[in-house]
Formats: sequence, C-alpha cells, structure tokens
Amino acid sequence: MSVPDYPHVRLLAPRLPQHPSVFRRALQADAPLAPGTVVDVVDAQGRFLARGFWNGHARIGLRVLTRDAGEVIDAAWIAARIDAAVALRQQLGLDVRDGAVRLVHAEGDALPGLVVDRYADLLVIEYFAAGMWKLRGAIEKALQASHPGAALYHFAEAHVQKQESFDCRAPAPPPPRCVREHGLTYCVQPGIRHKTGFFIDQRDNRARLGAWARGRVLDLCCNSGGFALNAARAGCAEVTGVDLDPDVLKLARANAECNGLGIEFVAADLFPFLEQALAQGRCWDTVVLDPAKLTRDPARLEQALRTYVAMNALAMRALTPGGMLLSCSCTGLVDEPAFLEALRRAAALAGRALQVLHIGGAGADHPWRVDAQEGRYLKAVFTRVT
Repeated sequence: MSVPDYPHVRLLAPRLPQHPSVFRRALQADAPLAPGTVVDVVDAQGRFLARGFWNGHARIGLRVLTRDAGEVIDAAWIAARIDAAVALRQQLGLDVRDGAVRLVHAEGDALPGLVVDRYADLLVIEYFAAGMWKLRGAIEKALQASHPGAALYHFAEAHVQKQESFDCRAPAPPPPRCVREHGLTYCVQPGIRHKTGFFIDQRDNRARLGAWARGRVLDLCCNSGGFALNAARAGCAEVTGVDLDPDVLKLARANAECNGLGIEFVAADLFPFLEQALAQGRCWDTVVLDPAKLTRDPARLEQALRTYVAMNALAMRALTPGGMLLSCSCTGLVDEPAFLEALRRAAALAGRALQVLHIGGAGADHPWRVDAQEGRYLKAVFTRVT
C-alpha cells in the first residue's frame, strides 16, 4: 500500500524524545492544520522522524502513533492495534464474559488518546484526543469485530474536548450492567462522571484489602463500594463507606444489597467527617483512603501534595494503634516517591509511625510504557500505622 503524503511538522528540538507525547512548543507547522490531523514529524533537513496526531491548539502538540515511515494510519492500522490489545487481555485470562476489563489503555497499548473498558456485553469508549475522535468509525468497527454483539457507548470529558478542540456529544447513558469480580457482583453505570463507570484499575488491590482487613473498617471516597464490599465479605463486623456523591452511593448501597452484605454508607466530605469522628473519640482498625485525582495541572502539584498530607494525617489519627491504612493516589503527576514522601510527612504530622507492607498499582490490563511512566498513575500503599 502506498503511503499518503502527510503534512509535515518540523521538530525544533535537537532530537525527538522517546516519549509518545511531544509538547507543542517543540514543533512548528508551516500551515494551519485541523486538530487531530495525521502528520509526519521531520527534522531540520526534512528527514522523517515519526507519524502522529497533530494539535496546534493543545499543550501536547503531537501524539506519536508510529516511528515507521511505511505504516499508514487508517482503519486497518486501528484494527491491528486494537486486536493486539484485546489478544493481550485474552492471553492474560482477563477478558472474561461476565467481568470488567480494560481492553485498550491509551499509550500503554500504542493507541494514545483512546481508552476502552468492557463491562460484560458493553464496551465503553473514552476519547482523549481529537485524532482518535476522528477515527471513531474505524475504532467502533474494530471493537464490534472483536466483540460481536456488544453494545457500544462513547464519551469524552468536557475539559478534554476543550483542550483538544473537538465536540463529542455522548449519547444517553446505557442501562446498568452487572459484572463479577472476585466472587462479588457490582452494578456498573457508565455516564455518571466516574471514569467509564467503575474503577477497574483497583481490582487486585480490592482483593488484597479483603484478605488483610480486620475489625472496624472505614472506606473513604468509597465510590460504588468496592473496598467496603471486600472487607464485609471477609467478615469484618462493622464496615462504613463514605463518599461525597449521593448518586454513586446509590450504586454502593445496591451493590451491598445485591451481595447480601450489611454496610453503612454515609454521604459526606472526608475532612469534616474525620474531624467530627476524632472529636467524638471514634476510631477504626482498617481505613481505606482512595480520593479522586487531585490535579491535572503541574502548577497545582504542590497544593495536591499538601492535600494528600492533610487527608492522610487525619486518616492515620483515626486508626487504632497497629491498624492498617490503604492510601491510594490516582494523580498521574504524583509519582511513587513523591506520594511516599507525602505519607511520611502525614505520619510526622499525626505523630504516628508508618510501616509499608505492600505497594500496588493498576492491574495487568493497564500496561504502561517505560518511556511514559505517567501511565503508571495508580499508587496503592498498604501500611501498618503504630
């Protein structure tokens, strides 16, 4: 197949980084190009370096798709990349009929700007790049070929559409799906502002929490109740889930009822909840702290770290001596060393000692590239607090 004559964008830096995302300031287009246009990046002498999605309106000017000049970015290319991603999950035994699995994990599967999650017979597609949105027809066709009969639902978050300059109008949310994970049933409802409908990335950490939790358990930022359900199923006598979103707590209560588990769910912000509990002398033997992403802006990173310190200090103070804290961060800008330093500062502030038992992350269906380590966004630190 002949290669189309893609528009050229010149690299202003001395060399093209191995990272699949290149900042706009390092590139120059000789003519206006629509966001999501496939372009060839060339050096000062006009020599080919890479091919990818261009966006002159975004901070990330280029998302590298291939460094092979012979590869054509078309429907066949999309289908091959999606098939490879699905085959990996099947090889790992993760793409099960009644479960939840991430089928495509953006850069981790060499498909930057695209995430696909499977919930039983429903495939949820999330777009992060104008280029992937332009290829949505080929993407949906490839997914239907790999999962015949599956229903499709797509969306893109408002801030992504603004940054990337594309208009993705999500259809009405699909009916909820029930999925099975570690012997528990969860009701998943895409379209309610919480990722694609479920936090698949915490699968392995939910199982570990269920194995290690004891006594009275507090699940902060509990979302649809995943950690709380595993603790209650393990026999913990008193389990409480706290979340600020009343809509997601409806799912949590339904999940508990579906599994025959007695869990108290409270609609509250974690800071006043913990402050009031401490004033009343309440404490727990196991605490889970799994807040939503705190920032996407590097300029606000220090503030995010201070928030992690404050919330973890409160959580530690609410633990009985020798209790277990599972503290999580899904903020990609906060790497593991920075998060551990925040926990160290929190322990010092709370006057407690911290013993790290295990550091987990996302499951194997969330692969990440060694040259794009922000794909390793999830940190789940299991600790003993004395």
